[in-house]
Amino acid sequence: MIVFVKGEVAELGEHHVVIDNGGIGYEIFMPSSMLACLRQGEEIRIHTYQHVKEDAMQLFGFLTKEDMQVFRLLIGVNGVGPKAGLGILSALSTDELRFAVLSDDAAAISRAPGIGKKTAQKIILELKDKMDLQDAFEQKLMHQQEAQAEAGADLAVHEAVQALTALGYSNSDALRAVKQTGSTEGMDAEAVLKAALKRLI
Repeated sequence: MIVFVKGEVAELGEHHVVIDNGGIGYEIFMPSSMLACLRQGEEIRIHTYQHVKEDAMQLFGFLTKEDMQVFRLLIGVNGVGPKAGLGILSALSTDELRFAVLSDDAAAISRAPGIGKKTAQKIILELKDKMDLQDAFEQKLMHQQEAQAEAGADLAVHEAVQALTALGYSNSDALRAVKQTGSTEGMDAEAVLKAALKRLI
């Protein structure tokens, strides 16, 4: 069982990504919302579910273990296959799906391609006891905090790059130096700038 693939994004398709891991290209099908977060050439770790049937072996991938676990719950519902599960997680985020299930919102789930109202109701019926409301609120809060932290880090990086170009460095040199500093989480623009200057001097 392949539980994750780590490597470079070699190719991005409409429904899949190809990850180059040690010279081997793994085709992994992913929700479109997650594919939109990937960039060609970046290093990434994707959590995978390996689906084996008589005529094919496919990998379905997710950015977090939590997303993969929700996908596994979905395809455990009778009548929901991996492609339908992927379609649901393309139309709804993991948090949105949780709240749709816990609030009996069949209309939200049936917005996914190929999911009718009856299937949506079946998903709610079978998953309601497997999803916890308190957990849903905690996950949503955690994701909001992560998004805010990421936005702060992005702003610090942007301001540091602007400061370096104002000092006479080219935009590409400034970006490279900032990238080489590693994780900028929790750093303000001044701290990122100082760390990047050490790379340039």
